[in-house]
Amino acid sequence: MFPQALETDALVLNQLCEEQVDVFDLYDLFAEGGEGTEDVFEYVPQEPYTSVKEARDQLVEAETSWDEAESAQYAIYTTDDALAGYTGLFLEWERRTGRLGFILAKPYWGQGYAGECALALTALAFDRLDLELVAIGYEEGNERSKRAIEKFIDSVGGQYDGVLRSWTPIGDKVADHHRYTVTQEQYQQTRHDK
Repeated sequence: MFPQALETDALVLNQLCEEQVDVFDLYDLFAEGGEGTEDVFEYVPQEPYTSVKEARDQLVEAETSWDEAESAQYAIYTTDDALAGYTGLFLEWERRTGRLGFILAKPYWGQGYAGECALALTALAFDRLDLELVAIGYEEGNERSKRAIEKFIDSVGGQYDGVLRSWTPIGDKVADHHRYTVTQEQYQQTRHDK
């Protein structure tokens, strides 16, 4: 149902699974105590890996979710084959909606990679899966994600929907979530206008 690989100008997205991703590379990228890891997970409802097994478990869960058509999750590789993070389109079929998410290691911040992932997954959602809506958001205080998401939403003709109060559990607090969406109609109109 999902393509095993997607390519953008600067990235290759490969299915997030044991066959495609070296579990030790994934673990090293997001291990507890790693350089920049605390910053990466500051606004994310996930913890850094404490063992290689946790990284492997994530690969297995991503593959199961893929097989059951619940999500299309991809490892993000730069053109020089460096693992930069992972991204996903999480499906809510009954709502004809896809929700975007991504985590990039700190050395890959500020290079436009999040926007490229979002565009590739939005094209997948609308052009291949015929969904009606794509949603994306950030947690209160995450200014870096806010700027990246606003730039992406502007490029696809989407909109800011509002804030969901006390929405995302992160560690011992619950953060407010800012939600943006783009409809298939808005996306197609923006593509037509270009």
